[in-house]
Amino acid sequence: MCGITGFADLNGSFLKNREENTRLLQKMRGTIAHRGGDAAGEYLAQNVGLAHARLTIRGLDAASDQPMIRRRGEDGFAIVYNGEIYNTDEINRGLEQRGYRFLTGSDTETILYAYMEYGADCVRLLNGIFAFAIWDSAKQALFLFRDRVGVKPLFYTIKDGLLVFGSEPKAVFAHPLIDPVIDDDSLRKVFSVLPARTEGDGVFKGLKEIKYGCYGVFDKSGFHERRYWQLESAPHPHSYPETAEHLRSLITSAVRAQMVSDVPVCSFLSGGLDSCIVTAIAAEYLCERGQRLNTFSFDFTENDRYFKASSFQPEQDRPYVEEMLKHHSLNHTFLECEQAELADCLYKAADAKDMPGMADVDASLLYFCGEVKKHNKVTLTGECADEIFGGYPWFHRPEFINADTFPWSVNIDVRESLLNDGTAKRLNIKEYVHGIYKKTLAEVPYLDGESGILRRQREISYLNLKQFMTTLLWRMDTMSMYSALEARVPFADHRIIEYMWNVPFDMKCPRGVVKGLLRDSAKGLLPERLRLRKKSPYPKTYNPKYEGILKERLTKIINDKGAPLNAIIDKNAAERLINSPAEYGRPWFGQLMSSPQMLAYLIQVNYWLEKFNY
Repeated sequence: MCGITGFADLNGSFLKNREENTRLLQKMRGTIAHRGGDAAGEYLAQNVGLAHARLTIRGLDAASDQPMIRRRGEDGFAIVYNGEIYNTDEINRGLEQRGYRFLTGSDTETILYAYMEYGADCVRLLNGIFAFAIWDSAKQALFLFRDRVGVKPLFYTIKDGLLVFGSEPKAVFAHPLIDPVIDDDSLRKVFSVLPARTEGDGVFKGLKEIKYGCYGVFDKSGFHERRYWQLESAPHPHSYPETAEHLRSLITSAVRAQMVSDVPVCSFLSGGLDSCIVTAIAAEYLCERGQRLNTFSFDFTENDRYFKASSFQPEQDRPYVEEMLKHHSLNHTFLECEQAELADCLYKAADAKDMPGMADVDASLLYFCGEVKKHNKVTLTGECADEIFGGYPWFHRPEFINADTFPWSVNIDVRESLLNDGTAKRLNIKEYVHGIYKKTLAEVPYLDGESGILRRQREISYLNLKQFMTTLLWRMDTMSMYSALEARVPFADHRIIEYMWNVPFDMKCPRGVVKGLLRDSAKGLLPERLRLRKKSPYPKTYNPKYEGILKERLTKIINDKGAPLNAIIDKNAAERLINSPAEYGRPWFGQLMSSPQMLAYLIQVNYWLEKFNY
């Protein structure tokens, strides 16, 4: 994993001073140096500049550094790339048969040669997580590619014929001609859909993101985005036993493929079904090679004392982690976070995303990733399984299924009630959310003849894949890469997603058992107590000390006349939130974001507004 950034000006009006533009590339790269500090480089040609901050995972030699440049006759090709390709051996064999000779062991060279041979269609060959830019001197075109489901981010903006891009918004804003502007539309997103983001939207005015499953082309004719991958609906051809067996094969293939690395790979182990499946397969893979897997679990100080069970989070994780340790030979580390550290990480998490996010759900992951990075550079995660296999309550409970909106954020009144009258009227967030919701539904690839609850379950699955899953993937990328930790997501393998898209919901959750198909595919892999464990999401703190810190900090903000948040929210509403008892069982976003997270979110919003001079 790495950080990429750059710019292209095909009119030549901005790229006149080579020395100045080299310094500019170094400055832009410096803003995302946290994504990889092992090597760095720039490439500057007549119409384009590319920069790269490298985290060495594969091809550890200097020959694999980026930007990587190859020539074919008079034509030059340069690439900067962030991600991992898991099927390089297969692609390389085809390229070698066509006369290509590899000078490195890196997947960067695989992508570049594949582009040289197949053009932009090369992206269809890639199984992996990626965002990369390729400059093609013959076509005088810059290509921006993003993986199928949005694991790796790639932001860009265009101004007066200049395109600027980067792995994170901060790299784009480091260009002197691009200003970070927060307008009413930005606020509308912050107080309606965030921490989710609408596909292709960067929240700041004029900031966009390459849509997942798409690539962009910037040439003399302008900028054009093209889709190379999308879900297709078709009748499911397999019986239930065949489906479970095929799924087991796909998951095993994905995990084992993602063990490829020239540095040791570890695993997050929460004690939940998803991380246990990934960990068990990875541990078996290393055991065959005489090695043991490093694993890490997360919790908060005194959580055993203050934990509050709810329908969303029924029990704690640690007993299940300990059960896993009895059945697999693992090098395990239990990590804990103090309440003050968690609160302080709220600001770092907003820095990592360049905007407010999932409050302490982000901040805790950022803290834990920093601790894991002290041991390993690469980790496997169980992310995305709930979206793919029907794990969330909104797949099952009528009040979510029948809601005419995004089911993870049914009640936006909580956020709207915090706005002052003028802001609420100006932003009109309910109409905005409804518009995005209807637009997303209009994209659903329905199956002919499907109706009723089956049609609705397909809609909810699509909403999850297009809106909610990508929110968690963005969270995983930004929080892990803040500490230059590469987080891989085997369940997001596009082969699994494509297959599961057409598995009927009564197969995904047979007899009403949540994620029953995934559980049945894991028979013999996990202890039965783990395999049949009721879903419990990512851990969060219930310690009143944390809530006290948040209330103190938000009180200080709303009593500061110069705090930008006060121009937007209603002070009396904020005081009522501060003085009300914490509610943990009524989330306003997802499963984890309840009233303490709203306190933290408002703190993040104020910090963001201050940072970008709103």
